[in-house]
Amino acid sequence: MPLRVTVQEGSGEVRDNEADRPEPTARGRKAAVFLGIGAVLLVGGVGTGLLWTGGDGKMSEPEPGPTIRQVAVAKRDMSGGKEMEGTLGYDSVRTIQGAGEGVVTWLPKQGATVARGEQLYRVDERPTVVLYGSTPMYRRLDTPGSVGRDIRVVADNLKAVGYDIGQQPAAGTVVQQRAPVGQQMSADASPSTAPGTDQGTAEPGSGPPPSAQGDDADQGTGAGQEAEDQTGAGQSPTPARQVTVKEGDGVLTEGLMSAIKRWQKSVDIEPTGVLESSDVVVTRSAVRVSEVSAQTGDAAANELLSVSATTKSVRIPVETLDLGTIKAGQKVTVMLPDGTETAGEVATIGTTIKADQEGENGTGVTKINVTVSVDDAEAVKGIDAAPVQVRFEGDTKKGVLAVPVGALLALREGGYAVRLAEGRSVGGRLVPVDTGMFARGLVEISGEGIAAGMKVEATA
Repeated sequence: MPLRVTVQEGSGEVRDNEADRPEPTARGRKAAVFLGIGAVLLVGGVGTGLLWTGGDGKMSEPEPGPTIRQVAVAKRDMSGGKEMEGTLGYDSVRTIQGAGEGVVTWLPKQGATVARGEQLYRVDERPTVVLYGSTPMYRRLDTPGSVGRDIRVVADNLKAVGYDIGQQPAAGTVVQQRAPVGQQMSADASPSTAPGTDQGTAEPGSGPPPSAQGDDADQGTGAGQEAEDQTGAGQSPTPARQVTVKEGDGVLTEGLMSAIKRWQKSVDIEPTGVLESSDVVVTRSAVRVSEVSAQTGDAAANELLSVSATTKSVRIPVETLDLGTIKAGQKVTVMLPDGTETAGEVATIGTTIKADQEGENGTGVTKINVTVSVDDAEAVKGIDAAPVQVRFEGDTKKGVLAVPVGALLALREGGYAVRLAEGRSVGGRLVPVDTGMFARGLVEISGEGIAAGMKVEATA
């Protein structure tokens, strides 16, 4: 009688030669199948042509393992750089907000470039002109003797375009502020200055002594002229405010106000010598009009347009954990959408950390913006904005032995090895190796018996 193996439900007891027993249940038959497969695994070992018998009795092929190929150990130079995604675009985008009352009467075209001294827009046909600097125009410049960095911006720009502004008082000079131009004009029109007034009756001591006017009184600096005949004949004295010029300040001297008048006439502004804050937009350099958001006829006190620098750069959100490998001035390669490459350099590393909300439960890694400048502006001339890849160059090793990372095998006792390729067969001898730099899918290896040209196995 043939040997029968059954599995009794509940106890799991196995008995032999029990012909008088009834046929096992469906559950018992399924357990027997699993037991048989387990026996095959124990006898035959794992992984050599096993076929699985499913619950429906059909046979299915095992899932294929990785494809093995033979590669040669190569001697090469390796660089520990990495590639990151960024966005190429124009630098320093900012929105221009109109100031004061009036109606917009002219706007530039999108893409236009506006340089120093050129109009950016017009309100009530009065142009607003671009000047270069870092301090914006935040007040009306109408008071002789006024001091500030905004005045320095005006003085430097007028001098740069060829206007004679006279001599500016040096840092540490004490100057006197007179009344605003409007008040002076009102005072000049008062009866006390009418023709026939005896100007010799000015109250003694109403003006400063000659020694207080300084050596520059006759050189158009305004440092000593502010107090000259301040009250006029028969006028009530106007208190003067003394101000010390600081490093980086400019002074609204008579010479500078005269230059402002000549400049105003050249740009079609009424030549009063008084500069309104709305007459000027201060930028670092020439700007490109990136977007026009207003229309002619709109109220001036609105968002009018956006401008940017005329230069382009790449902005890359970098995980904070990767910042240790990036340094200002580091050379990079920018890979453009058309497949060409151009050189660049890390210009700035941001200081504001932003959370990337892509992870689970709205959490993610933190990132900082890194800005990369492009060395060759012509290489990106035809691109306004585009996603790009940036390759950061790392440490370089020359003449090392390297294989694909897929050639490494982890050893049970620790460390790594490579398997030698013997002819066309697989499963050669294992050779322990030491690993070095990992870069672009390759790994540096060294060890006894490792030489350039020898063949090892690697996953495809």
